[in-house]
Amino acid sequence: MVFPPLTWVLLIVSAALCAIGFYKFVYFMSVGYGLAVAGIGVTIAVIGLVRGDLTVVMAVLCLLLLLYGIRLGGFLLIREIRSAAYRKTLQAQTGKPVPFPVMLVMWIFMAVLYVVQTSPVWYREATAPDGGQITAWIGAVIMAAGIFLEALADKQKSDAKKKDPGRPAMEGLYKFSRCPNYFGEITFWTGVFVSGTGILQGWQWLIAVLGYITIFFIMVSGAQRLEKRQNKNYGDLPEYRAYVEKTPILFPFIPVYHLVKEEKAGK
Repeated sequence: MVFPPLTWVLLIVSAALCAIGFYKFVYFMSVGYGLAVAGIGVTIAVIGLVRGDLTVVMAVLCLLLLLYGIRLGGFLLIREIRSAAYRKTLQAQTGKPVPFPVMLVMWIFMAVLYVVQTSPVWYREATAPDGGQITAWIGAVIMAAGIFLEALADKQKSDAKKKDPGRPAMEGLYKFSRCPNYFGEITFWTGVFVSGTGILQGWQWLIAVLGYITIFFIMVSGAQRLEKRQNKNYGDLPEYRAYVEKTPILFPFIPVYHLVKEEKAGK
């Protein structure tokens, strides 16, 4: 079944939690993102408990969704409160007041997207809680690694900015990737996808692949925007120019150093 009854419950939960974007448009894609993923994890676990078929691995997967959502949403909210520079960046991204119809469309789109992204986990609860245990545990380990990488990268970046606000983070995980937090995000959602590979059937694969491809594209696009912004802010620093020529933009050890045309660097 492509859309089991659980789908509609999760859509309601996702829509309710990411509705915080009506307060501030960017929250549809940040704080609301974290809240929705966390809420989906809790809802799946509660339904499994009520049905009496919540397996250990399902409980772990739901817990990881909860931890991911709380950490991400909390981190973004705290950074906004504490960092004037980050608030300025958010304001620049939002621009002029967003018309209500646009907000409505964004709300619906993001609510659906978050359910689609988590589909490998809830398909398991909806159709085969006991199936594909090995791939479920492998996925859980990858998810945990993604959470760790993203949290560590965010901390290292915050520490670097406290030490010298005029320089980008270039130490720690940033020696291996210029966007290790985005790499951690991709790692987490790779784990989500892997966790469902043992039970996905038919058109369920399309939903799961669509969610994974979408978040992958969003992260690559985010890395591209970050590169443009950093080129503008730090392009005159010799150490930054040397850094970008030897450090992959997103994936460690994969020699892709630029997502924007090099002639734009520093402009």
